[in-house]
Amino acid sequence: MQSLFKNIKGDRLIWAIVALLAILSFLPVYSAASNLAYKGGGSNTFTFFLKHFMHLFFGFVIMFGVHKIPYRYFRGLSLIMIPVVLVLLVITMLQGTTIDGANASRWIQIPFVGMSFQTSTLAAVVLMVYVSRYMSKIKDKTVTFKESILPLWMVVFLVLILILPANFSTAAIMFLMVLMLVFLGGYPVKYLAVIVGSGLLVLALFVLIAKAFPDAMPNRVDTWMGRIESFANPEDTESDYQIEKAKIAIATGGIQGVGPGKSMQKNFLPQSSSDFIFAIIIEEYGLIGGFTIMILYLWLLFRIVIVAQKSDTIFGKLLALGVGLPIVFQALINMAVAVELFPVTGQTLPLISSGGTSIWMTCLALGIILSVSAKREEIKEQEHIEDNPLEILSETI
Repeated sequence: MQSLFKNIKGDRLIWAIVALLAILSFLPVYSAASNLAYKGGGSNTFTFFLKHFMHLFFGFVIMFGVHKIPYRYFRGLSLIMIPVVLVLLVITMLQGTTIDGANASRWIQIPFVGMSFQTSTLAAVVLMVYVSRYMSKIKDKTVTFKESILPLWMVVFLVLILILPANFSTAAIMFLMVLMLVFLGGYPVKYLAVIVGSGLLVLALFVLIAKAFPDAMPNRVDTWMGRIESFANPEDTESDYQIEKAKIAIATGGIQGVGPGKSMQKNFLPQSSSDFIFAIIIEEYGLIGGFTIMILYLWLLFRIVIVAQKSDTIFGKLLALGVGLPIVFQALINMAVAVELFPVTGQTLPLISSGGTSIWMTCLALGIILSVSAKREEIKEQEHIEDNPLEILSETI
């Protein structure tokens, strides 16, 4: 065990926060899984608990392995992975299936394994690494819009267009995160205005095409419009069933909650162990539990900014922010949906909601951040050795 801790590099507080979030996820997932077990017929809650444990275990294996890779290698890997991601997204659109009744082609079936994989989550991480690489490459150069169209925006829009038909919320979040990252990287604001306008134009065109040919993407645009209308005018439209149950769960929880495993709304919320697990956490552990989770994510955001600020290269700074900010942003959106501050999006709560792909890609992103911070530690150790050679020699002897 001691040798394992010696091999763990990077920001120790990030390791601690991630481990704490993982540990805190077990009881809510175990409790909320009773609804899935009941619907599964013959399944039991321990099966879902064990499945969640295995997802987290493999997630930590991914995080440990990735944080050992020098982050400079991700610059070249992003170039290799972008074509792979585009191919996977096309295959997903053609082969995509539904999971738990979700009417969207978001998952791809892995042959001979019997598992499914949500390719958009991998695409999100790869795209942010790719954008970080491009922005670091042009950091001290005079950027023209024409020069950046093919190497940057063409790739971004290709990825987003392939994700948009099945998963509007993920595409929208990725677009916002890319805009934020290029802004932090020094991309001219006047060009960003053109990109935002182009994005809105593409979205409007997509909606018009979907309305004109409803059989191509059944119910997708209607679902988005219905969610937005329900959120904007709750008095004029029929309230969303999931939101109503989530609000009942939050109101029932109060300050201290009803206690672990005693949630009633988990039996009525369709996505109680994933999309709406925050509502179950508040029902069982009260506002105390809810604020604890929120503080942990904000603490994680603070540490990500510290890692970025201390990085020795522009690529390291942008990489840490590029893959780290979406994790916290997704968490805040999930919590905002549960308390009806945001329309229903289908975004999970990172490291807490059940679901293998989400956990693994979050751990992949965290591994990249830890790789950036590990490099800083390596530089500090090298500087210490150079400044104190006799002290290091005496310790080895």
